Amino acid sequence: MRTILSFLFIALQITFASDQIPAPPQAQPILIQNGTLHTVSQGTLDQYDILFDRGIITRIEKSIVPSSHMQVIEASGKHIYPGLIAGISTLGLVEISDVVATKDFDEVGEMTPEVRANVSYNPDSEKIPVARSSGVLFVNTMPTGGLIAGQSSLMRMDGWTWENATVNHPTAMHINWPDMNINTNPNSKISIEEQEENRRNEVIALNDMMDRVRRYKKIIDNLPVEGVHDMAHDLGLEAMIPYVTGAKPFFVHAYEVRQIEAAVEWSKLQKVKIVILGGWDAGRVTALLKENHIPVILQEVLRLPMRRNSDYSEAYDLPLKLYKAGVSFCISTSGSAFQSAHVRDLPSHAAMAAAFGLPVDEALRSITLSAAEILGVDDRIGSLDVGKEASLFIASGDILEITTQVEQVFINGTTTDMGDKQKTLYHKYREKYRQLGIIGGK
Repeated sequence: MRTILSFLFIALQITFASDQIPAPPQAQPILIQNGTLHTVSQGTLDQYDILFDRGIITRIEKSIVPSSHMQVIEASGKHIYPGLIAGISTLGLVEISDVVATKDFDEVGEMTPEVRANVSYNPDSEKIPVARSSGVLFVNTMPTGGLIAGQSSLMRMDGWTWENATVNHPTAMHINWPDMNINTNPNSKISIEEQEENRRNEVIALNDMMDRVRRYKKIIDNLPVEGVHDMAHDLGLEAMIPYVTGAKPFFVHAYEVRQIEAAVEWSKLQKVKIVILGGWDAGRVTALLKENHIPVILQEVLRLPMRRNSDYSEAYDLPLKLYKAGVSFCISTSGSAFQSAHVRDLPSHAAMAAAFGLPVDEALRSITLSAAEILGVDDRIGSLDVGKEASLFIASGDILEITTQVEQVFINGTTTDMGDKQKTLYHKYREKYRQLGIIGGK
């Protein structure tokens, strides 16, 4: 039986694997001339040139004189952007949400801090080229299950293996904050008292884990070097140490206002760094978030209001509220398994925020440099600056406009394949209707 299951899993991986070949390392300098550069960090530069070599941006100037060994790309009328960054997703950890053999984002158990997202990342996913075609060149992919789900990893959207696709690991430890809502329906199978007890027990278990990590670290710190090698190691406790000591942040999945308030209070008691992930009620507690310097990864702008009596524009207005209040935030798509295919919609989420008052430059920043800052990689990606990684794309127009097409992507300086499943199907059926005489042209 095990042999059959293994065969089915391999067959599914092959069936749903992208046939694109990852690009080799950058072989020669590339000069993009006369484009409109959206640097994010230094504003918009019209009719500027950008030069990159060996995966690094080396010059941004007007009228760079090309040499014979450069590849020159004329970009008059085109727009050049840094690669967009999806702050959270399960992309690469799930191919088809209804096919169990293609899902690898939820481990057994309530506390699995040792789980690493990047080792399960599938660089052959069909969803990766689709997201790339929208300018999304980086994704922070994450495990999702249990109270402590594990560690997320920032991945490049090109590479042969998970090792060479990994940009930064770990980015955070993920905690699913207990639900603060109580079902008061008298027909509920679980009484109000039981629901409250379950919630208390989850918080107690979380605090228990924090205490265990501190005791474990104290033992390790006080052992002689040879003793550390001899002791029995606990991978879960060891994985938690950088977070308990404040070296790395916890990403706390909290949507409703009471969850956010409880998570902030917990972070103060535990003296740890947190980022609120989800944050649908963050607009109600902006003073609390700003006072405690807690960033927010907004999960979805294109969504329904949270409550029946909420304004229809509740989600669309939220980025503007956080911006006005001085709360650090970035915009991301949903982190659910079903929505992993919709990372491609990231520019549309930012565009909706801009349509409802968020300044356009801040909307762009929310899916580039702001995301890089929250993920701790703003020294490497997120903007067009000399010395940063040459992960960028050329677009036909404003990336926040739905009609804009991403024409060419460069990841770490490499000229990346722009094909994807949707484009293949488009050309296939266009040819079908041309041969049938329904449409003209070639």
